[in-house]
Amino acid sequence: MKILDLYVAKHVLGGFLIVLLVVAGLDMLFALVEELKEVGGNYTFASAIQYVLLTAPRRLYEFIPLSSLIGCLMGLGILASSSELTVMRAAGISTLGIIVSVMKPVLLIIVVALGLGEFVVPHTEQSAQSHRQVMLTGDGAIYDASRVWHRDEMTFLHINAVIPDGSVRGLTRYEFNDDLTLARSSFAEEARFDGSQWTLTNIEETRFAVAEGLPEEEIGSLSTAVIDSEVWRSGLTPELLQVVMVKPTNLSMSGLLAYSDYLDEQGLASAQYRIAFWTKLLLPLAIFALVLVAMSFIFGPLRSVTLGQRLITGIIVGLAFKLTQDILGPTSAVFGFPPFVAVMIPIAICIGLGFWLLNRAK
Repeated sequence: MKILDLYVAKHVLGGFLIVLLVVAGLDMLFALVEELKEVGGNYTFASAIQYVLLTAPRRLYEFIPLSSLIGCLMGLGILASSSELTVMRAAGISTLGIIVSVMKPVLLIIVVALGLGEFVVPHTEQSAQSHRQVMLTGDGAIYDASRVWHRDEMTFLHINAVIPDGSVRGLTRYEFNDDLTLARSSFAEEARFDGSQWTLTNIEETRFAVAEGLPEEEIGSLSTAVIDSEVWRSGLTPELLQVVMVKPTNLSMSGLLAYSDYLDEQGLASAQYRIAFWTKLLLPLAIFALVLVAMSFIFGPLRSVTLGQRLITGIIVGLAFKLTQDILGPTSAVFGFPPFVAVMIPIAICIGLGFWLLNRAK
């Protein structure tokens, strides 16, 4: 049985690695072509290559579920096409035994995926985004209005980049009064956290006069100043800011939980971070479900078709799975049902389909 396990694992892992490297490699190539549009000034061709390489772990992580499905279809498909699966079953090895042999290398894939998602991707992605933003923004107050906005009580923040050491480059603040009138705007070139508060340096500020308590001729006036340094107290920490700079799907589960709790305390929407948390937590079950579907196809409707048909089927099923999760996530936020349910629905469908097809194959 050990020899059989190794033989099946070689085909499954071989198919998985081929698909993963091809798909992730193409994605990195397209990303590099897209980054070339931004090359100029401090952002050189070498900077673009460095950015794409730093995002490689994230791209590998994102394609692991799809690669597990297609790789399993390829590996087992080769065994089915050469009648080796039939020989195994004729030799007395049950379908369940073959499934167990397939799931052993899949467990290794799951462990690698969890390690990447929890310990590698959050750090490399944050480094990649920081490197890119520092090269692009320079000393500008707001380089890209769509990058990172955040609300801290009555202050709205725009952050150019969070450096891996926890410091901030380019912090724009818009401070509002209780009646929602703008009281002050400022831009600090750098901000550093000392454990309890932030120290801002090289600040340009503009103060807006409000109506209450002022002569009529002074209403609407403004004043500007340049300040060398300023102490800023905020509930934000470098750890939370590093979370802000990275997309929810690229964060660790601990980071997602911490930032979700912080958003709840601020009265802000945390649904997308809760959804991302459940997506990462249930990733092993998602991989299992997709591999189960692949095996049910091999023992059932795709037992005697060509490799091309198996690849097309795998791509369609994988994309349908991903699209369903992407749709149900925002839908749960709109209609108010738990994020766990939104993430679990496509997984449950795949598991049900897999067991149904395997039962029919018997």
